[in-house]
Amino acid sequence: MTTIGIIGAGNIGSQVARKAIESGYDVVISNSRGPETLADLVAELGPKATAGTAVQAAEAADVAVVTVPLKAYADVPVQPLAGKIVIDTNNYYFERDGHIEALDNGEATVTGMLQEHLPTSRVAKGFNHITAADITADSFPTGDPARRALATSSDFADASDLVTKLYDEFGFDTVNIGPLSESWRVERDRPAYGSRQTIAELEANLAKAPRTI
Repeated sequence: MTTIGIIGAGNIGSQVARKAIESGYDVVISNSRGPETLADLVAELGPKATAGTAVQAAEAADVAVVTVPLKAYADVPVQPLAGKIVIDTNNYYFERDGHIEALDNGEATVTGMLQEHLPTSRVAKGFNHITAADITADSFPTGDPARRALATSSDFADASDLVTKLYDEFGFDTVNIGPLSESWRVERDRPAYGSRQTIAELEANLAKAPRTI
């Protein structure tokens, strides 16, 4: 059975864990405060979940999800994630993260920065433009007209394909933006960010996104 290692146990990380377990995956989840602080969450998630350090979650992962504040992305362990697909949920909030000139100027992307930090991993963007609660509350079966679409982006086809597979299992359709150089289209304050969209609506919002805000 595939194990998903989740680095970051906040709102998004805990909801991805819930949906992953519901979909049949094992989960190893971590936070910055230590495994012992996750006892209540792991008890709620049940026997398919365990808590660990970030390194332990990365080592255990067949697939990893990084869902830490952007300002902490450089703390994500590199070597244990070598050769693995890593899903990045991060967003840039300058109020929290401090201003990052390359992002302010449209010279970089959030997930591109994580890919640079993890040069031996295959990083894909995912779950960044949906509220945490909707990950478990707003999913529908394949083909349901009410199904919501989410975006992904990666420089590696197998990484974006893996996000597409997870989205489908979790109850969402997918729009593949393409390489990480285009992933800004679904970042904060763009038309696609946070909205509930069908595939057609998401594609339209991605197309009209401005490069800088």
